[in-house]
Amino acid sequence: MLVIGVDPGLTRCGYCCVEGGRGSQRSLAAGVIRTPKAAPRPVRLAQLQQEAIRLFEEYAPDVVAIEQVLFQANVRTAIGVAQAAGVVMAEAANAGAEVVEHSPTEVKLAVCGYGRADKEQVSRMVQTLLALPERIKLADISDAAAVALCCLANNPAASVTAQAGSPSVLPP
Repeated sequence: MLVIGVDPGLTRCGYCCVEGGRGSQRSLAAGVIRTPKAAPRPVRLAQLQQEAIRLFEEYAPDVVAIEQVLFQANVRTAIGVAQAAGVVMAEAANAGAEVVEHSPTEVKLAVCGYGRADKEQVSRMVQTLLALPERIKLADISDAAAVALCCLANNPAASVTAQAGSPSVLPP
């Protein structure tokens, strides 16, 4: 099973492609889709849309797992994040992928065993679960990887397609 985990954002949208099932996962690719803050919001959303289309065409995921947008202190930021998540969800559905959302608490519980884990704990567990030689430096990518791992952990029908012992590959 191939899952693309997404940490939605309008300025930075993290993603991580994870292949596998319960107990055996490896990352195939990860990165951040960036849009310029100075550009008008419709232009930024269109850029995000084009990058999402490219990503889904290249990897053809079975599932796109997105971290749920929860109300933030900054309403303007929350609206942009929600709009970015909507664009990604729509393009995932257009690509034929199943779309699932996971709350931040659900993600932390699945990856760390503790729903209030901090970013450092999540990053360390992502490194461990994906057998990475070092921790992921960007929180957007680490969070996206955690969302993908949560999806795989919560999917009892996930078939193990990753080869045992295959190393994960992430950009520096």
